[in-house]
Amino acid sequence: MREPNHEFMKFTDLKDMLKKSGEAFGDKTAYVFKTENPEVFKEITHKEFRNDIDYLGTKLVDMGLKDKRIAVISENRYEWGVAYLAIVTGTGVVVPLDKSLPDNEIESLVIRSEVEAIFYSSKYDGIMNSIKSKQNTNVKYFISMDLDKEENDIFSQKELTEQGKKLVEQGNREFIDSKIDNEKMGIMLFTSGTTAMSKAVMLSHKNICSNLMDIAATIKIDETDRFLSFLPLHHTFECTVGFLYPISKGGSIAFCEGIRHIADNIKEYKITAMISVPILFESMYKKVMKAIEKKGKLETVKKGIKISQFLLKFKIDIRKKLFKEIHDNFGGKLRLFVAGGAALDPEAEKGFNELGIKMYQGYGLTESSPVIAAEDDKYIRLGSIGKAFPSLDVKVIDQNEEGIGELLAKGPSIMLGYYNNEEATKETIDEEGWLHTGDLAKIDKDGYIFLSGRKKFVIVLKNGKNIYPEELETLVNKIEGVSESFVYGKPEEDGDYKICAKIVYDKEIINEIYETTNEEEIKEIIWKEIKKVNKTMPPYKYIREIKITDQPLIKTTTQKIKRFEEIKTV
Repeated sequence: MREPNHEFMKFTDLKDMLKKSGEAFGDKTAYVFKTENPEVFKEITHKEFRNDIDYLGTKLVDMGLKDKRIAVISENRYEWGVAYLAIVTGTGVVVPLDKSLPDNEIESLVIRSEVEAIFYSSKYDGIMNSIKSKQNTNVKYFISMDLDKEENDIFSQKELTEQGKKLVEQGNREFIDSKIDNEKMGIMLFTSGTTAMSKAVMLSHKNICSNLMDIAATIKIDETDRFLSFLPLHHTFECTVGFLYPISKGGSIAFCEGIRHIADNIKEYKITAMISVPILFESMYKKVMKAIEKKGKLETVKKGIKISQFLLKFKIDIRKKLFKEIHDNFGGKLRLFVAGGAALDPEAEKGFNELGIKMYQGYGLTESSPVIAAEDDKYIRLGSIGKAFPSLDVKVIDQNEEGIGELLAKGPSIMLGYYNNEEATKETIDEEGWLHTGDLAKIDKDGYIFLSGRKKFVIVLKNGKNIYPEELETLVNKIEGVSESFVYGKPEEDGDYKICAKIVYDKEIINEIYETTNEEEIKEIIWKEIKKVNKTMPPYKYIREIKITDQPLIKTTTQKIKRFEEIKTV
């Protein structure tokens, strides 16, 4: 069992978390926003944020929504966080919906979740008006995050919050004094997938809070930290680690304006910490190193890394001074990156750490609230996802000769089950309470976990050898000019598989290096590089056929490749 690294605040539920952290950090900044004046930022304190939650929650209970299910769907914004916590800390069950779903799937999930109210931004006016007119759901209240006041039976979140404030001032404490049953479902989350396939994960306050305390025991942040919110808030990784965690520690949050603005936003908001998926960090690292190379400073930086790594043995850290230009490009405050959602290229992890930006890899699932394991200052081993969190046990079953098998986890952050799907629950959580993650991994003698890929994506050859697509994709993605790749097995007549790769190239970088835009020439260039990659592996892993494109792969909102969709395109 892993020992906690840091002291942490203990709480029983999210209402308790808001109360205790609010008392400790009420006057600190919780959110920061841009204004029309680039020099001036608008700030909202933790006390103001908690007041807005109490006001809105009071009004929701007053509207008869106590113990009801309420959905939230929008881009990442302040109102999303207020609505989420106003629902879950005294009103009912919150149902965060994926903001990128097509209209028919949003409608299907609104029906399936049996929500009686829904908060949404103006982007979803069309689908909400359609749902409202069809009258085929349980929704009684449509609540707009953008309207200033009620219009055509569409309620305004702003107006409801103001009405709730008046109720609180008149002495209404029904929401504020409500008690939370921390073992009941408080959050209903749909897993990614088509509507028919997606499962509704039931999480309790105990699930989420045990995970928050594990994170606090492992990765240290405080009230001086500022997070850039980039991944969709409906996703448990962003919601637990990028939203609830900084709020519980008195930290602040700024919202990213889009993928193209990440570097600028990190600089403008003086961001100290960020969580995201590996593909983003890998791309950022490539750009940093490319910029260094263009300036002719690569050898200087390499020498600096050698010197600073030597001095670190004597606990002398000069990385911020030595690589000041790089740090200044990130606003001068950036200190922590946490990657999750897929395996991280060890080169990016090692590289950022060498430049003085801590880079940890974590791992989890919606079904585990979500984090199961992560690295930290004490438990770090390149290529691993660290060790299991303090409150969790892990093991690997059905191991092959390499020690790789399915990873199982057990502990207080494991979901209650899938809503209305006992069969799927039994398949995922066994009689002893172990969650079967569906991920392949091995655990070394010291307890470090190394992921190999998804169980269902493994390519099993006729000779019994296993190919893990993600492992090969990491190698292919290192080729200069390659943005991303998708490795798959092509069925052969003899019943075996030919290992193939669909490769997405970056037109600008390829043209810059090789001075060509001709697709046949580009394919030949990449094929030569693939042959070099092949030489680093045993023959059964060789990539024997490639397809190239400049169009991105089909991905989920958290940038995972939709493999079942992608396989249809090759």
